[in-house]
This record gives sequence, C-alpha cells and structure tokens, in this order.
Amino acid sequence: MRFHLGFHESPVGSLPLVWDDEEWLRLLYFDGDEGRIALEMQRRYGPCTLVRRDLPDALARPLDLYFAGDLHAVDAIAVAPSGTPFQLEVWAALRAIPPGTTMSYGGLAMKLGRPGASRAVGLANGSNPIALVVPCHRVIGANGSLTGFGGGLARKQWLLDHERRHSGGEPQLSLFAEAGRPLPIAAG
Repeated sequence: MRFHLGFHESPVGSLPLVWDDEEWLRLLYFDGDEGRIALEMQRRYGPCTLVRRDLPDALARPLDLYFAGDLHAVDAIAVAPSGTPFQLEVWAALRAIPPGTTMSYGGLAMKLGRPGASRAVGLANGSNPIALVVPCHRVIGANGSLTGFGGGLARKQWLLDHERRHSGGEPQLSLFAEAGRPLPIAAG
C-alpha cells in the first residue's frame, strides 16, 4: 500500500500529514518525524510505503483557511482513518462538535447513546490519528479542565482560544451539545 507524506507549516508548528491517492487524509499529527510516522502507518495499515511530496490543495487550502479564522474550512477535508467500528463512531461524533464548543467525555458518550462509556470514548479520542480535522481537542474534562492531548495541552489551549476568537464567543461546555450533522468518515 502506498501513501503520501507532507508537512504543512502552521501557527502551532509543522504538521505532518499522510493521505492516499484519492487525497483522503489518513493521519495528521502535531509532531513527528518521518520515522515515527512510518512506524505508525505500518502499525495501522501493515506494510506500506510513504512517498514524500507537497500537500495537494485539497488539504493545504482548508488548513490555511482554518488558521486564518474560517473554522469550518477543514470540514471539506475527506478523512479515512483506520480504526475499530467504535472508534470510527466516536471520531464521526467529534467532527460534529461545532468550533467554539467543547464537550465532556461523558457528554460525548451520552450523545452516542452509551452513557456508561466515557472511558471508552476517552480511549477512542486519544487514539484519533487525524488531529485538528477530527477535532479531539474539543473534548475536555467534565469539570471543564483541559485533559490529555497528543499535541500537548498548550496546543489544545491555543486551538480552543483560536476557535473561541473566530466563532464569536466563549467556549461552551455542553454535556449534550447541539452538534449538527456528523461529517463523513470512511472506514480505513
């Protein structure tokens, strides 16, 4: 299997992205060298090759627009993460949390109709391979505190502040956020 690897400069650092021939995003991290990315891709997809190239406009432009304040621009990015059916369900629900809004792990579990699954939701959230576009940074502790984030808590705070500034208000904690429609996530 062959994938493409590129890096995109952003206000929160250099973002490594991996996509397939159809330009479906498979991985976006906040950190990582090519070796770490290659190991993660092999863990998720088995033997594969990463070909280094420039990001296609379908990925670069929405990211640039997001960082310029068009928070919904990344909704146009097609994603195909590799995960279990439950993880894919959680990641689809993450894409439905509006920018400028936060939700607790328990609230997300309730939204999924699994009120006792907040820990499982937390594990799925932490396994999200497509940061920012699948916005795991919008999930916080039930008491409103920032919780673990693969990109670091400083980046999580920056993203939440950025979204608050450009969505016109304070971040809202909602146990039952009106999340709109889930955006497509293809099984990888």
